[in-house]
Amino acid sequence: MEIEPDTSSYRELLVFLIAAGLVVPFAHRLRISPILTFLAVGILIGPYGLAASIPALGAVLITNDEGVRFLAELGVVFLLFTIGLELSPKRLISMRHLVFGLGGLQIAATAAAIGGIALMFGNQLPTAIILGLALALSSTAIVMQILTSRGRLGSRLGRSSFAVLLMQDLAVIPILFIAGSLAGEGEGPLLLQLGKAVGMAVLVIAAILIAGRLVLGPIFRMAGSTRSPEIFMASALLVIVATGMATAAAGLSVALGAFLAGLLFSDTEYRHEIEVTMAPFRGLLLGIFFMSVGMGINLGAVAAEPLWLPLSVLGLLVVKTAILIPLALAFRLPVAIAVEMGLLLSQGGEFAFVVFGSALRSDLIEPGAGEFFLVVTGVSMALAPLVARGAERIGRRLEQRQVAGLNPEEPGPDAPVIIAGYGRVGQMLAAMLEARRLPYLAIERDIEIVRQRRLDGLPVFYGDASRPDTLRRMGVTKAAALVVTTDDGRAAEHIVSVARKEAPNLFIIARGRDADHAKGLFDRGADEVIPEAIEAALQLAETLLLAVGLDAESAARIVEERRRLEHSGLEGRATVPSARPAAKHRSGS
Repeated sequence: MEIEPDTSSYRELLVFLIAAGLVVPFAHRLRISPILTFLAVGILIGPYGLAASIPALGAVLITNDEGVRFLAELGVVFLLFTIGLELSPKRLISMRHLVFGLGGLQIAATAAAIGGIALMFGNQLPTAIILGLALALSSTAIVMQILTSRGRLGSRLGRSSFAVLLMQDLAVIPILFIAGSLAGEGEGPLLLQLGKAVGMAVLVIAAILIAGRLVLGPIFRMAGSTRSPEIFMASALLVIVATGMATAAAGLSVALGAFLAGLLFSDTEYRHEIEVTMAPFRGLLLGIFFMSVGMGINLGAVAAEPLWLPLSVLGLLVVKTAILIPLALAFRLPVAIAVEMGLLLSQGGEFAFVVFGSALRSDLIEPGAGEFFLVVTGVSMALAPLVARGAERIGRRLEQRQVAGLNPEEPGPDAPVIIAGYGRVGQMLAAMLEARRLPYLAIERDIEIVRQRRLDGLPVFYGDASRPDTLRRMGVTKAAALVVTTDDGRAAEHIVSVARKEAPNLFIIARGRDADHAKGLFDRGADEVIPEAIEAALQLAETLLLAVGLDAESAARIVEERRRLEHSGLEGRATVPSARPAAKHRSGS
């Protein structure tokens, strides 16, 4: 008996992929924000967009967003995972005063202010509490995507914003418990329920961190030894899903579990390779998330409230900004960062949909009011990219005097040397750099070499240096130099070519096999190439000259003249001669 496949569940995903494939590239050419583009696509193809005004289009558009909601949640999961990769347990501990201090005060003060305004407008106390707590939350997905796309996640603004967002994510479960208690769903006193929930959460988080330390090493040594990207990616997905399920079982969010998984990887040698592997999935799934937010914006409800809805959105942005700026200043953040962060976190968040949904099911909020504030939250999220753009301009103006003349691409005094290939030659170079206390980072494809050197506490990472994303994650644009020591000739040429495109001013030294290989490396942008065959011949010649009776000074002079002749010949044969200033790098070697 032949079973007909059920393709109805794929329709929503197909509509999204078609819309994204047609609209997003066009918007990219017009330099429109990807977030705004996905939000606009969601509004158009969602149940309140074209399908509502032209019912005949309902057959080819999305009238029910349940089919994409799961994928949208996965987008947030992958985002939190990559954020965890950017941090480390030590950095997270060092941020505790911002997470629990600034983040906790932001939630309490904002919830009190919004709840008080809700009481002034005649709402009951339980409704005002829920409105205050839900609207105090901001959108982790949107804010972190904005910071990541602008390369500011590691800045002081990025770290401070993330600290507040992390506290908001941790507060979701207590907020849901409060909502359940106000609705009379809980058993026993509220404080007792909260104590049990917090205790369970702490136990689960501690268990994940301890088990991860013990399990990650063997899993990824085995995956890395296969040199199969598919197995490596599957192993990473296993860890993400397992930690997400563990936190969900404890009543926490799956996204928080993914963040913990990223935190576990952040101090390992696999960090950069995992980040590069997961980047395409995160981008696509986040696109679905932003589209699902757009699909939840009811244009009819917006039109029905031409005065109160825009005033409520504006009021939400103003209240949250006005509260966060003085709090940030109290925690000694500069004025420019405080103002920009206040505006950046002024929108509603995705977890507000969860809180409002729970409140509506419990009749804590009237259906009309619930629908209204869901739209307010969605519209504020849709405006977030525009508000962030304005906030960045304001921040730049406020700190214009401090940043004038600085070039973020110029290597600083502590810029590391990147060593691509950590075999015999790479290890020798690293030892010489360590002897001079010069910083370096090494990247190697052999998992056993990486494991052994990591046990020695050396900064060696697993990954493929020929991938542009890997070099970016290693900070190639701010590196002091790149040394390509791999003995794979074709791979060396590809690494040099990719590195030159990513960092036009980077000083690149490469190891070549012979004259022909050296020419190829020069052609692809290397500043200096050391051909092994020529250097071996020169050393043999010097030994021979000493053996037949020449004094050491004469032998060294003859060999050095020949070396200069060989190297000038190699550079002369290159079709793309080096024109980059490398003297300052060579002088220190």
